[in-house]
Amino acid sequence: MEALSNILLQFAPISLQEMDGVSLMNRTDTKFVLSLGQLTEILQTLSGHYRVLEIQGVRSNSYETLYYDTPDFYFYYRHHSGKRNRYKIRKRRYVESNLTFLEVKFKTNKDRTVKDRTKLQLLNEGLDDFSKNFIEDETQLGLSFEPKLWNQFKRITLVNEALPERLTIDLDLNFRFESRNVELKNVVIAEVKQQNQNRYSPFMIEVKKRLIRPESVSKYCVGAAMLYPEIKSNNFKSKILKIKKISNGMVA
Repeated sequence: MEALSNILLQFAPISLQEMDGVSLMNRTDTKFVLSLGQLTEILQTLSGHYRVLEIQGVRSNSYETLYYDTPDFYFYYRHHSGKRNRYKIRKRRYVESNLTFLEVKFKTNKDRTVKDRTKLQLLNEGLDDFSKNFIEDETQLGLSFEPKLWNQFKRITLVNEALPERLTIDLDLNFRFESRNVELKNVVIAEVKQQNQNRYSPFMIEVKKRLIRPESVSKYCVGAAMLYPEIKSNNFKSKILKIKKISNGMVA
């Protein structure tokens, strides 16, 4: 991690306020799974193209997320079956900025991600009437939800100097719920967030050079499949096997 921190010092900083113009709440997402070693190599080529989010002098920020689903994993199984027009519901705390939101993400059948959120005072497992009403207004599903898993990770956020693009890089991933716990120390999930998909962004060019292909990957679904072996996960097995190999150091 020290090598990664030194590389991040080569990037010019950007503040949260400066990022307002690239919030990209309605966007396309392209995700990649890679190792920490691959990430370190790629970042060394990018400092002239991106600025890095810095909050109180910190460039690798801590996130804490709590995901919700129905008792029978309605959201999880829609993703497992490849359904579009699907939701994710989560509470997320941005540790360094001390902000907490209830967030509803909607994946459309046009492959766009639309996110709406409302500010909360605390991150706790319960859903009060305000939160339930917000979720119902956003989803119109008429369902009841319960907490399913906690997810903690570090995030590096890069903002393209020339394009309306953000790159989020998640590492030190941990999933837990009650007595269940999974840590993925060497695994990196990178997500390119763009107004319109552009394969010629500097990051996209670098991963392509290394034959790292984009793939659909959900932290919620990966975490749920690992924490709850009793639920069906056939369609995620190859993805989870790859992630376990990276976590065990079998990918450089």
